[in-house]
Amino acid sequence: MLRSMLVLILCAGASPLAAQAPFVTDDAEVAPRRHWHFEFNNEYDLLQHSAYPNLRQNTANFKTSYGLVKNVEVGFDNQLLAISNAPTPALPRTAFGYGDLDLSVKWKILPEKQGWLRPALGASFNLELPTGDARRQLGSGITDYYLNSIAQKSLTDKTTLRLNGGYYFAGNTLTGVVGIRRAKGSVFTGSGSLVHAFTKKLDLGAEIAGAVSRNFDLARGQLQIQFGGNYKIRQSFSLDFGLITGFYQSSPRLGPVIGFSKDF
Repeated sequence: MLRSMLVLILCAGASPLAAQAPFVTDDAEVAPRRHWHFEFNNEYDLLQHSAYPNLRQNTANFKTSYGLVKNVEVGFDNQLLAISNAPTPALPRTAFGYGDLDLSVKWKILPEKQGWLRPALGASFNLELPTGDARRQLGSGITDYYLNSIAQKSLTDKTTLRLNGGYYFAGNTLTGVVGIRRAKGSVFTGSGSLVHAFTKKLDLGAEIAGAVSRNFDLARGQLQIQFGGNYKIRQSFSLDFGLITGFYQSSPRLGPVIGFSKDF
């Protein structure tokens, strides 16, 4: 019964990218035409005991997107990784360097209309190139092809629900040593977030996100919960923060997140 419930949660809706920072659940919005959007966040993960000899991972992620035409944006992101390992002949004590480069295109398909039950809808396609050093676990060593669907609904004028459902045609969810390491064929991802605007400047929320391979081996999958939010310092600049706790082999055990978002 528990196995079936978790599979349904994971397949309900996730994206590997931080788009509705600090959450991994993407929103339906895109950068306005001829405008830039930039996000940076730093996540420090204590890894699961089953990840030994990998102990900790620090991920400094930066993402840039540009409004190409109305309702369509293109973007890229990469990470600067520092992976701490126990003493072993096979791995360095600390691996430091850039990870895999991700290229993306995102389309806002339908806007949400006031008084309608229909949510805003969007979709994105991501191509991740193996630019990181796989020998030091900084990159996955393979090319990823990923399609993500997005639904976004305002429950009240201050509370928003977002759901993502994604599918890896090929590749895996690895960022450094966090994620599903090996998957023959497809990987399914899912996530959902609920965010409430407590003041004009402060938003707080929670999300559940995960991924599972085609054989639905949950023990080797990802499942994590994050609590976090944003504080608007200016209209176009916000401070983003969160705390992740994860379960199963491919998720971090605990990870604080801090960063910022900026519109140009």
